[in-house]
Amino acid sequence: MSTISRDEVARVAALARIDLRSDEVDRLAGELAVIVESIARVSQVATADVPATSHPLPLTNVFRADVPVPALPVADVLAAAPQQEDGRFLVPQILGEE
Repeated sequence: MSTISRDEVARVAALARIDLRSDEVDRLAGELAVIVESIARVSQVATADVPATSHPLPLTNVFRADVPVPALPVADVLAAAPQQEDGRFLVPQILGEE
């Protein structure tokens, strides 16, 4: 089993342009070694007859069916508008264009 050396941590930090102090490099080397060991343990347990999963429980779509329905009449929609003109919403000009 490979371990993560402090030189590897320092090199990756330099590539990522992350400035780490010496104590941070030592701490991260230890933490990353634990992560690598855990992944190796899981890899030993995983077998070809166990399918890979992203979630331990089956998921189902909870959205309602997308059923087209008639749109609201324009008059009803514009009835709630503060201002309207020629069958459209009238809004203040904000870009100073003609």
